[in-house]
Amino acid sequence: MREARGSERPGLARPRPERGTPPAGVPVPRSRRALHPGAWWLWALALGTAATRTTNPLLLALLITVSGYVVAVRRPHTPWARSYGAFVKLAAAVLLLRLAFAVVLGSPIPGTHTLFTLPEVPLPDWAQGIRLGGRVTAEGLTFALYDALRLAALLICVGAANALASPSRLLKSLPGALYELGVAVVVALTFAPNLIADVRRLRAARRLRGRPDKGVRGLVQVGLPVLEGALERSVSLAAAMDARGYGRTAEVPPAVRRTTAALTLGGLLGVCAGTYGLLTAAGGSYGLPVLLAGLASALAGLRLGGRRTLRTRYRPDPWDARAWLVSASGAAVAALLIVAGSLDPGALRPGVVPLEPPTLPLWPAAAVLLGLLPAFVTPAPEAARDPRKEPTT
Repeated sequence: MREARGSERPGLARPRPERGTPPAGVPVPRSRRALHPGAWWLWALALGTAATRTTNPLLLALLITVSGYVVAVRRPHTPWARSYGAFVKLAAAVLLLRLAFAVVLGSPIPGTHTLFTLPEVPLPDWAQGIRLGGRVTAEGLTFALYDALRLAALLICVGAANALASPSRLLKSLPGALYELGVAVVVALTFAPNLIADVRRLRAARRLRGRPDKGVRGLVQVGLPVLEGALERSVSLAAAMDARGYGRTAEVPPAVRRTTAALTLGGLLGVCAGTYGLLTAAGGSYGLPVLLAGLASALAGLRLGGRRTLRTRYRPDPWDARAWLVSASGAAVAALLIVAGSLDPGALRPGVVPLEPPTLPLWPAAAVLLGLLPAFVTPAPEAARDPRKEPTT
C-alpha cells in the first residue's frame, strides 16, 4: 500500500485524454458527440455552390454572415480551427486585387459615369483588347466588385469547413482508396505551422545575437536551418509510418483493378462534365444527370479500390441524424438558389448598366437562412481548459 501511495508524486498532474475524447470505457452521450466532419464539408461546399449561382451583393453578404455565425458558435477550441481568419484575409485580398485590376486594366462593361481618368499607356497592335490606364467608370468597378465578392464568399465557405471539421477525423472517415492521399494532405497541413514557428524562432534568435534577419543574406541563413529541421521531421515521420505498416496493400485480382480504374476515371470525367454543365447556361439540361452518374461511378470505384488497403478504424464517427440535417440544410440552400436563378435571373444577377442599387429577393434570402440550422442542431464546443485552475495531485 505504501508503494502504491508513494508512486503518486505531489505536484504532477495526472495524464488526461485528448480534448473531446472520453476516458476508456466511458460512453459518450449521444447529444455531446462531435458532428461527422464530412457533414461540415458538405454543408460548406453547398453554401459555396450557392455563392457561385449569384452576383447579388446582398445575398453574398448574407451567405458570408450565415457561415461566419455558424463558425463563431460551433468552432472548437483547437489550433487548426484558427484558420478561418486566414481565409477571411485571403478573401479580402482577392477582393482588393480584383478591384485594382479593374482600375489598371479596365473593365469590359461600358459605362457612362466616369469616376477618374488614368494616363493610358499605348500598346502595340498585337495587344489589341488590352489597355493600361484610361477611363475608370462606376459601372466597371461595380461589376468587378460583384464578381470578386462571389469568389470571396466561396473562399470564406471553404474556410468555414476548415475551421469546423477536424483534419484527423476527416482522414479517419476517408475511404480506403483515398487514405494515402489524405495522409499526405494532413501531414502537409500539420507541418506548415511548424515551418512558420521555426522561421519565427530562428529570426528571433538572430536578432538577439545582433545578426541581420532580413534581406537575401538573412533569408539564406534562416532558410537552411528550417530546411534541415523539415527534413529531419520528414525522416522521423517516414520511419514511424513504416514501423506501423503504412503502405501495406492486399492482393487484388487484375479484373478488379481494371474495373476500379475504369469506374474511378469515368466517374471523375462525369463529375467534371456535369459541373461544367451546371455552371454554364447551355448545359442546364444535362449537367445534373451527368454529375449524379459521375458521382455514383466514382463512389463505386472508390469502394472497390478500398479492398487493397488494409486498415481499421478506432472509434469511427457515426453518420447520425444531425449529420443528415446539416448536409440537407446546405443542399437545400444550393438547390433553392439554383431554382431561383432559373425562375428570376435578374434578382440573383443584378445588372450594372444602367447603374442601380441591388435589391434583396425575399424567398432566396429566406432560403439562405436555412444554412443557420447547424448552429442549433449540433453540440456546442467544449470550453477551453485553463491549466492554472485545474487541481493537481
